[in-house]
Amino acid sequence: MITSILDTGGEDYRLRRVAMLGKLAELDAEHAKAVAGGGEKYVERHRRRGKLLARERIELLVDPDSPFLELSPLAAWGSDFPVGASVVTGIGVIEGVECVITASDPTVRGGASNPWTLRKTLRASEIALRNRLPYVNLVESGGADLPTQKEIFIPGGRIFRELTQLSAAGIPTIAVVFGNSTAGGAYVPGMSDYVVMVKERAKVFLGGPPLVKMATGEESDDESLGGAEMHARTSGLADYLAADEHDALRIGRNIVKSLRWRKLGRAPRAVREPLYPADELLGIVPEDLKIPFDPREVIARIVDGSEFEEFKPLYGASLVTGWATLHGYPIGILANARGVLFSEESQKATQFIQLAGQARTPLLFLQNTTGYMVGKEYEQGGIIKHGAMMINAVANSSVPHLTVTMGASYGAGNYGMCGRAYDPRFLFTWPSAKSAVMGPAQLAGVLSIVGRASAQARGLPYDEEQDAAMRAMVEAQIEAESLPFFLSGRLYDDGVIDPRDTRTVLGLCLSAINSAPEPAPTGYGVFRP
Repeated sequence: MITSILDTGGEDYRLRRVAMLGKLAELDAEHAKAVAGGGEKYVERHRRRGKLLARERIELLVDPDSPFLELSPLAAWGSDFPVGASVVTGIGVIEGVECVITASDPTVRGGASNPWTLRKTLRASEIALRNRLPYVNLVESGGADLPTQKEIFIPGGRIFRELTQLSAAGIPTIAVVFGNSTAGGAYVPGMSDYVVMVKERAKVFLGGPPLVKMATGEESDDESLGGAEMHARTSGLADYLAADEHDALRIGRNIVKSLRWRKLGRAPRAVREPLYPADELLGIVPEDLKIPFDPREVIARIVDGSEFEEFKPLYGASLVTGWATLHGYPIGILANARGVLFSEESQKATQFIQLAGQARTPLLFLQNTTGYMVGKEYEQGGIIKHGAMMINAVANSSVPHLTVTMGASYGAGNYGMCGRAYDPRFLFTWPSAKSAVMGPAQLAGVLSIVGRASAQARGLPYDEEQDAAMRAMVEAQIEAESLPFFLSGRLYDDGVIDPRDTRTVLGLCLSAINSAPEPAPTGYGVFRP
C-alpha cells in the first residue's frame, strides 16, 4: 500500500494546483468550441429543421446515465478547420454493450469531411477493430470537403475498407442515416451490416440530381433518386425505415440488443476506491517539467486501494515498475520517476514488459521522460543497445498497452514509453504535458552550435545577434508545437483529459479492451537482461 507524502498544504502544491487549474480552464474553452459545432447560426438552422444535434443523438442512443468517453475532441485544433473536425467519436454503452460511436456534425459545413475528419474517423474504426467493439455510425454528411479533396479522396477509401474488415472479423457495423449521405459517403450505409434510414430525411445516392443531370441528362429528384422510402421499398439498401430521428435511435438500440453481444476478455475483480482523493492529482506535476516528481503519488490516486506491488524498487530507480489493479482489472505500470532513462532502467523495463507478457497483464505507461541518457560514459556503457532492447520489448509486447502523458515526453523516451507510434490501445494526455524531439532550449542550442561550427570552418565571423534571434524564434516554435492542444489536434493522442478523470478514463478503456479476447502470447521466455 502506497503511503503518500504529498504535502497538500505546502506552497509548491498550491502553485502547481493553480497552474493546472489554469490549463484546465483553457481546455474547457477549447472543448466548448467543439461542442458549439458550426456556431449559433447553423445550430439554430439545424434545430428549425426539427433535427437533433450530433451529441443529442448520441445521448439518446446510449443507455441512460451511462458514460460516453469522447475521443479526439480537439481534432483539427490549430488548423484551418473547426475544432472537432465536424464529427464526434467515442465509446458508449448501448443496451449494455460497449460500442464505438461516430456522429457527423451537420452544423459544420453540412458535416462535410475534411482531412482531420478522415483521420479521426479512421482512428475510431481502428479502436473498434482492435478492441472488438460494435461500430455505430450516425450519418448526416455532405461527403468530402471538395476544396481539400486531394487530401481526402485517395486515403478516404480506407474508411470503406475498414467497414468491410470489421464485418469480416464478426464485429457488427450499424449505420443510422438522418440526412445526406452522398457520393463516397453513400458507401457507409452500403457497407454496413445494418442500415436504418429516417423517412423523408435520409438521402443516400452516389450522385445527386445535379450530377445525374450533368452525367446522363436525366431529370430526377432527391426522393426518387435516394430517399429513405425508395431504399426501403425498391433498392433494398435500407433495412429499417424510421418514422423520425427518435424512432431511428430506438431501432438502433434494438439492433444492438438483438446482437446478444458478449465480452471475450477478463471479467473485473471487486473494485476498491483509492485511499487518496483524485482532486489531489492537480497539485503533483510541476509547471516547470525539469523538476522531477514522484509518480507513486499519481499511482496512489488511480489504482484500487492505492495498492502497488513494486518490481525491482532498488534497481533503475528512475523508472518505477510494478503491479496493481484498476477498476478491478490487473495491470502492470511503468512510470518515469526522474525523467532520464539509463541502461539500468531500460533493462528493468525490458524484463518487466516480458513478465507482463507471461502473465497476460495489460501495461500502463505513465510518461514523464526527457529520453535516454547521452554522454561518453553512457554511450560506452551501451545505452543505445539497452534503449533498443526496451523499445524492442515495447514494440513486440502482445498485451494491450495504455499510455498517459503526464509531463515531458521527449526524444526516444517517447518511443520506449509507448508513444503513439507504438500503437497503444489508448493514449491520453494531461494539460501539463509536452512532447517533441527534445526540449525547446536544447534544440535551439544544438542549432546554434552547428551554425557556429559551420561559420568557424569557413573562416567567417559568427553573427551573435542573429544567433540570439534564431534561438528565440526556434524556442518559441518548438514550445508551441510541443503543447498538448497542438499534439491532440493532430490526433497524436485520444484526448487531453483532466487529471482527476484519469482513473475513470482508464477504467472505461480497460473495460472496452476486454470486449476482445486476450491476444496470443509471444513465443519466447523471459530474458534476464
